[in-house]
Amino acid sequence: MAWAKDEFGGAVLGDSRLTKRLIRLADDLSSNPTASIPIACGGWGETKAAYRLLDNEALDWRAMLEAHRPPTIGRMVGLERVLCLQDTTELDFTSQPGIVGLGRLSYERQHGMYLHPTLAVSESGVALGVLDAWMWARKPKSEADVPESLRWIEGYERVAELAAQVPSTRLVYVADREGDIRALLDRAAALGHPADYLVRARHDRVLAEGGKLRAQVESQSALGEVEFALPPAPGRTGRTVVQSLRMARVTLARCGSKTCEVTVILAREESPPAGEKPIEWLLLTHEAVETLDEACLRIAGYRRRWLVEIFFRILKSGCRVEALQLATVERLERALVVYLIIAWRILHLVTLGRDCPQLPCEVVFAPEEWQAAWLVAKRQPPPETPPTLGEMTRMVAGFGGFLGRKGDGHPGPKALWEGMLKLMACVEAFQAARNVYGVG
Repeated sequence: MAWAKDEFGGAVLGDSRLTKRLIRLADDLSSNPTASIPIACGGWGETKAAYRLLDNEALDWRAMLEAHRPPTIGRMVGLERVLCLQDTTELDFTSQPGIVGLGRLSYERQHGMYLHPTLAVSESGVALGVLDAWMWARKPKSEADVPESLRWIEGYERVAELAAQVPSTRLVYVADREGDIRALLDRAAALGHPADYLVRARHDRVLAEGGKLRAQVESQSALGEVEFALPPAPGRTGRTVVQSLRMARVTLARCGSKTCEVTVILAREESPPAGEKPIEWLLLTHEAVETLDEACLRIAGYRRRWLVEIFFRILKSGCRVEALQLATVERLERALVVYLIIAWRILHLVTLGRDCPQLPCEVVFAPEEWQAAWLVAKRQPPPETPPTLGEMTRMVAGFGGFLGRKGDGHPGPKALWEGMLKLMACVEAFQAARNVYGVG
């Protein structure tokens, strides 16, 4: 598939044969992401070559991921703002015994590793690519370990470095409460804020003038209200949320010799439905925010953070990375890079099809893919003009069980990745028929 070459073709791995093998592996795994590597590769020869690639000690997973950066930057160019979403997830390999190099997880009896990617997303919610990642396994408690808070600070630094490559696009580092680290805020200030940050506060910090952060912003008059649709989630039904917005510009108390000036925004649901927990966010940014529209823009940016949760769900449920049976953590890291980009592509299809349905589908799908989908879904020869991306996305999602009824909304990632599996099987069948019988 052309997409794998587009994303990995620029990999600098020391040998062009390794790059070609990486592209082939990404192609094979994306055609059947829920399957094991041997099943996805479709034969002993391809499987052996895939394991040889993943076992190559000279192959740095960072170099593999770096190949995906230029096409990601290309998708960022021309946008006014890009959200750089960061979060951490556990990868539990307790059911896969014998993997060398794993560490403890939240519970001592579990073993696995941690993944902390940076997902680039447009303000409208289109997933643009994976900019960066941290992968690590915890050491035993008896051994000294690198402070895990460093991943948040280094994550901002890498976003700040990237800002110089896209000078016409403002980058916004977005993090949940775990990213509320004073050292991060101070580091951003020391660098001159080359990238903005939007962090959900966890700590009720002391102010330089006395008092606490939350009390200060709660004492302000409401700027107005923001209304949005809260999507359903496990244990939560979807509903409309109306939040009041308050804002204050404050100076945080000294940390060492430094003070830090931030804007704090309190978004609070004042009257949630009976039995529902109110939705409340306390957000920090270094930017000056003065109007209701400016505050609403930051709320909208923070709300896009849920896309990284969907990204993790695709990675774990759609790609089933926690079922990988590889002997060492180094092999896992190389495999995870490939699956990171596959998971991004699925999310890209979902979000781009929703945001830009009128684009021609060939911006994402190869001719043989959309033509095969048309033949199967429509039972008639494909047209000369490709269908729109929105129509193609719904056709593929239909293969995965999406009904497309009036109230069904846009296809979700589960229907799309299951639909992609069936589409790839159709493409292979049509290509085989063309090669053997000269039909099609």
